[in-house]
Amino acid sequence: MEGQLPPKKAGTKPKERLFRGVRMRKWGKWVAEIREPNKRSRIWLGSYCTPVAAAKAYDTALFYLRGRAARLNFPDDVSVYDAGSGADIGMPAALIRKKAVEVGAKVDALQLRSASVFSSRSQEYRRRKEEKRYKNPDLNQEPTPESSDDEWSSGLQ
Repeated sequence: MEGQLPPKKAGTKPKERLFRGVRMRKWGKWVAEIREPNKRSRIWLGSYCTPVAAAKAYDTALFYLRGRAARLNFPDDVSVYDAGSGADIGMPAALIRKKAVEVGAKVDALQLRSASVFSSRSQEYRRRKEEKRYKNPDLNQEPTPESSDDEWSSGLQ
């Protein structure tokens, strides 16, 4: 028994964080917030449908608070932010929140639009597959009450 790890409880999930400053609510929304430097208060950055949008909002706020030295979730996207760093200017929390929410909302809208396009394409594929299946029914089987007359007459043509 020595040197063994305790058994894992059934039904518990390991808490893994996808991005810094982002967490998931019980009901599935993703939220972002950041602590103000040298203060105990936090800046609420919003609630989003996707974790990427929340992470981008966090990155925006962090960039304006800490400047180019910030450890971002998406360091390659630094060019998206303004050339001047907010750490030098001393931006108020309300303005940082506003800019972060704008970025998060844009990303959320783009993520949801691309997801809906993919979803509608897969639904269209399933619908066509169903149509194809019913276009050529098995004429050796007797019709069931669930099948419609149109379905069987189209197979006879």
